[in-house]
Amino acid sequence: MKIRALVFGIILASLFQACSTDVDLYADYQSIPVVYGFINQKADTNYIKITRTFCGTNDEHINAIEVAAIADSSNYPDKLDVFFEELKSSSGQPFEPTGRRFQLDTLTIHNKKEGLFYAPHQKLYYTTEHFNTTQNNDKYRYKLTVVKPDGERVTSELDVIEGDIFLGQVLIHFESFPSDRHSRIMFTSTEEAVLYEIGMQFNYWEGHDGQPLTQKQVSWSYGSRPIGAYEKIGDLDNLYGLSYSVNALFDKMKQAIGNDTVWDANHPNVVRYIGDFYIYISAAGKDFYNYSQYLQTMQGGLSLSNEYTNIKGGCGFLSSRVFVKHKVELTSRAKYDLFSLPWGFREQ
Repeated sequence: MKIRALVFGIILASLFQACSTDVDLYADYQSIPVVYGFINQKADTNYIKITRTFCGTNDEHINAIEVAAIADSSNYPDKLDVFFEELKSSSGQPFEPTGRRFQLDTLTIHNKKEGLFYAPHQKLYYTTEHFNTTQNNDKYRYKLTVVKPDGERVTSELDVIEGDIFLGQVLIHFESFPSDRHSRIMFTSTEEAVLYEIGMQFNYWEGHDGQPLTQKQVSWSYGSRPIGAYEKIGDLDNLYGLSYSVNALFDKMKQAIGNDTVWDANHPNVVRYIGDFYIYISAAGKDFYNYSQYLQTMQGGLSLSNEYTNIKGGCGFLSSRVFVKHKVELTSRAKYDLFSLPWGFREQ
């Protein structure tokens, strides 16, 4: 009798074709592990989600939507043996174990939002161990092993992205006068990352009719792109640029403020103060990128096929990503324009 397995996974809306493995999701049921993980070298704690497929038979079909809401149908009953092994390559030699191995423990979060899968409690595997990245001529790789209750092993290997991305400026320019001019953000690419997303965030303080100030912000993203889609700068191997409209900040502020809080000298119903401005950069590894390409072809579906996983003996995927945030200063022109518009901005 054939058993149909529906993969249980967490599909994220904005993930940054993974390598193929030979897992038949429609074979006789073998409790196939489903693994999702994003390792961030800068994070104090990294989490991995490990569940299993759930199934019905040809004679006794299941309602997959109903079963997805039942925790016991997706979780293994006991804690699995899950660990990372560290591998190192020196001067281009093959990767070899360093002898370092660290176990993952479990914890339960209690605030998962309601959705297709069970909530609000979710069991996760985690580690607080540090992941090494490229150091001079040494490269590091990590092998994840999940030992199933029957002793079979599920594995995946991971190249961890370096956590530091350099931003090439300390000032950023905007102007309020309508213009088709553009300026540029410069940044360095980092080892093992192939997909980058750049965004901006402007914080400001706002008070109405003499009430206490509250912090607000406008933020926007320029979307995720492969590193080759950015402008190459100069002769350096890893310096790239992103072009942005000099009107961007003022366009976003017009949307955020609207016309109902416009300030004038005689009736100051609102006052605002400039806060910090940030540029953030997110970088992701090749498996993250490949999986995002797959999601774009899914057109809203939730089931995975055996062509899109880098988990050997299971399904899902494991990848690396980092998120860095750089504080920069607005140019004097940008500040002058903010103070000049009838938005209530004042100098502190």
